[in-house]
This record gives sequence, structure tokens and C-alpha cells, in this order.
Amino acid sequence: MTGALSRLLAWLAALAILLTACVPAVRLDGAPTQSPVPASPALPAAAGVALDPRQSATPTQVSSRAPVPAPAPVPAPVPQAFALNLYQEGDFVPQYTFDWCVAASIQMAHNLIDDTAGRTWADSAQQGELWEKARARSSNSFNGANPLGWAQVLTEAGMGPYAVVSIAGYEDALQTAARAIADTGRPVGLVMWSGRHAWVMSGFESVGDPHQFAEFRVTGIRVLDPLYPHGSGQWGPSPAPNSLISPEQLATQFVVREPRRWSSELPAGYLLVLPLAGA
Repeated sequence: MTGALSRLLAWLAALAILLTACVPAVRLDGAPTQSPVPASPALPAAAGVALDPRQSATPTQVSSRAPVPAPAPVPAPVPQAFALNLYQEGDFVPQYTFDWCVAASIQMAHNLIDDTAGRTWADSAQQGELWEKARARSSNSFNGANPLGWAQVLTEAGMGPYAVVSIAGYEDALQTAARAIADTGRPVGLVMWSGRHAWVMSGFESVGDPHQFAEFRVTGIRVLDPLYPHGSGQWGPSPAPNSLISPEQLATQFVVREPRRWSSELPAGYLLVLPLAGA
């Protein structure tokens, strides 16, 4: 009995210890206690130091794209062939006397500017009236109608404004005339034979568009000679209406005006009856 009792007591004592280990600890006030949860380790914060928000825990990624190359420079425009011609069939008018070249040139200028059907100026009586008007407005009527009267009648007839200009250089004169036609859409008067005759420049061909290039080269000139088909024994034949002639061909008859030919304050040079822009 004694041995059995001793084993029983030992077994009960062991059971009591086991049950005690399974019961949560109780404070004196009866509230159960919790084991402390270890906090996550944190970096110590330095006082007064703010972290850069752009910083990230992930490694910085380096772009694998190649740098964008600089745009290639745009090449300068190259002058190309250019042509402009105001002439239409029926615009030419001959001079009805050997004196009326200015009047006939005024009629042709009107026809080149006004392309309305049925309004062609070609009447011989009208040509005589225009010559008288131009002569009356010229600086020296003894020599007939000169470029000053020519320009004034063009302006008064509603085709202007026109002005007489003297250009010292031949190539500059051709450029000036071509640019005026391109800018205004109106013809240019050419004072021929050193101030003795009148032609009309109705168009041109060039290397380079005058609207695009400050410098361009005139390669051909469209002309109307009211004396056609007679021409001159001294100066040469008259080109057919709307002929395209070279600068070299024009230079045989379009020459520097002699200062003594008629009184003017203009210096010696190549004379143009020039349309002005803004009309």
C-alpha cells in the first residue's frame, strides 16, 4: 500500500505542474498578461535631418536608351529656274507714227494689266491723244513725249503709281525691272536707244525666284517693241511681240541714256519706267 500510495501522489503532483504551465499568468487584479511583442528594428532618426523623398530602397535604374542626336541643319535653298510672263494674245499694239512709241507703250501696258475681255486699248485716235498727254507732261516737250510724261500718264490712267528711275549697272537694272514685275504684276517701261525709243518689258526668266532670293540672275527678257516689224538701221531689228531675248541681245539696244537727250535731274544710267509696289 505504501508504495502504491507514494506513486499515486507523485503522479498527481506531476499532473498539477502540467496544468499550471498551460494556464496564462494572472495579475493580482485578475487581468491576463501578454508577452511583449518585439518591435521591428528601426533606423535611428537624426534630429533635424530630413530624408530625401526621392531616395528609394530599390536600386536606381540607369536608362539604356541612346542619347537623342541633334537635328541635322536644314540646307539652304538652291535657286531654281523661274519664269513670269504677263503677255496674252492681243496685248501688242504697234505705234501708228514714228513718234508715238510712248503712247503705244501706254496702250500695251494697259492691255497687260487689264485682262478684261473687250477692253483692249489699240485705237489710233486714242494713241494720238495719249501721246499729246504724255508730251504735255514731259519736262521738254520739244523732244516729244519723254519717260517722265510716260510715267505720269500711266499713273493718271489708273495703272500706277509709276516712276522713272536710273540704274547705274546693267545687271542691277535687269534685276530691278524683274523684281518690280514680280512684286506688282505690272509691266516695266524700257527707255531704249539712249533715250530715243520705248519698249515694254512684259516678263522675264531667271535663276531664282525674286520673292525668295535677294540675289537672282535674269537669263531672259520678254519684250514688246511698238516699232515692230520695222526696227532701226542703227540699233537693229525689232523683236517679234512677246519675244524672249537674252540679256546680251537686249544690251545692244538698251543702253545708258545720254544726259543731254532731255533735261532731267536723274544721273546717267539705264532708265526704267518702273511700277511701284503698294498700288
